Amino acid sequence: MPLPLPPAPPSAPASVSFGEAFRYWLKLGCISFGGPAGQIALMHEELVKKRRWISEQRFLHALNYCMLLPGPEATQLAIYIGWLLHRTRGGIMAGVLFVLPSLLILIGLSWIYLVFGSVPAIAAILYGVKPAVVAIVLAAAWRIGTRSLKNGWLIAIAVAAFVAIAVLHVPFPLIVLAAAGLGALGGRFLPLHFRIGGSHAKGSKPAGPALIDDTTPTPTHAQFSWARMLRVIGVGIIMGVSAWLLIAWVGGVQGTMAQIAWFFTKAALLTFGGAYAVLPYVYQGAVDHFHWLSAAQMIDGLALGETTPGPLIMIVTFVGFLGGWNSAGGAAVAAITGACVATYFTFLPSFIFILAGGPVVEASRDDLRLTAPLTGISAAVVGVIVSLAVFFARHTFRTDAALAQWDWIGVAVAVGAAIAMLRFKEGTIKVLFACGLAGLVVSYSTGI
Repeated sequence: MPLPLPPAPPSAPASVSFGEAFRYWLKLGCISFGGPAGQIALMHEELVKKRRWISEQRFLHALNYCMLLPGPEATQLAIYIGWLLHRTRGGIMAGVLFVLPSLLILIGLSWIYLVFGSVPAIAAILYGVKPAVVAIVLAAAWRIGTRSLKNGWLIAIAVAAFVAIAVLHVPFPLIVLAAAGLGALGGRFLPLHFRIGGSHAKGSKPAGPALIDDTTPTPTHAQFSWARMLRVIGVGIIMGVSAWLLIAWVGGVQGTMAQIAWFFTKAALLTFGGAYAVLPYVYQGAVDHFHWLSAAQMIDGLALGETTPGPLIMIVTFVGFLGGWNSAGGAAVAAITGACVATYFTFLPSFIFILAGGPVVEASRDDLRLTAPLTGISAAVVGVIVSLAVFFARHTFRTDAALAQWDWIGVAVAVGAAIAMLRFKEGTIKVLFACGLAGLVVSYSTGI
């Protein structure tokens, strides 16, 4: 009796149609909860393992590049893969669909928050959610710190950044520049201490050949050309400048919408290390300088951002919504415009970075002259995030204007949330749901 033949090795999947890619990116935008780590894991599971649109190494190659850039790395990774599959229109489609569901959901939630936020049930839920936000930020600092602070030099940079922003109130952009300078010096004189890559865990066993495999030649549209790169950068700058000029023409150079557009353009260029790193800068501008919203509303906005799909930096939608709402006396049109303006100017640089810089990924990925300054920035980010947690704690756990009394119930909720996330690895959504339920129980049982 002849022995059964071994199964034939899987073949590479057929080319992906634009419509199929559209459906996938729309689905991802609707289910991408869990922050950047969860979103990247979703893309890896679906695109590398199940669909095999891209190989493990090409996926990690793209991810490493995105982690070197300012901006939300998960969004940029989606843009990169979409661009690799379907040229510029594919990258734009992937990025827009990754953000659009979150934009629409947050506009709706922001309106509900402003109109119904004083309802006792909503206030009770927020009472439990706010301590959870403190725990979420601390957990983010812990996760990033364990990955970034590998030696005493980097720990020192993190501590210095915390003191600079929390005690000395140094502006966030100056901290980024100083950290980059220290990283550059470290890369020159202490290269072993500053050679910390951004790559993730080693790849798993491949599921089979991919459509874009390790040995697949670089597509024509992804090959480097100075003319193409300059053209993409030029178009991106024109899109940003023309949009700002239109906004300034309609509402004035000193109008709220023009200020929102310029402020979030700057914020987009400072988001090394993800959304948590740029939140102190957003707070300094939106709360302290422009007074678009209060400190308490900033905490509530972060809680709303944690409960929606899409990148966490989408809290800018909430900030823009409240900026427009408050500047126009509660006008919904102005609020929606503010949300859209903040989102547009926050994400436009990410599209430019990927569409212009994608072809030079290989040349820049392992260059210590580039990665060492970013290693310094990554270390400073940890200290900045801890300062953000301290800021949120001061506004969450202190119960009077003199900051003399503590809300110990809130502290207990935050401790429980931190243990759930760090010790038992519970997801953010579950923790927020549990803390919101705890807030309801405590508020109705104690009358807080």
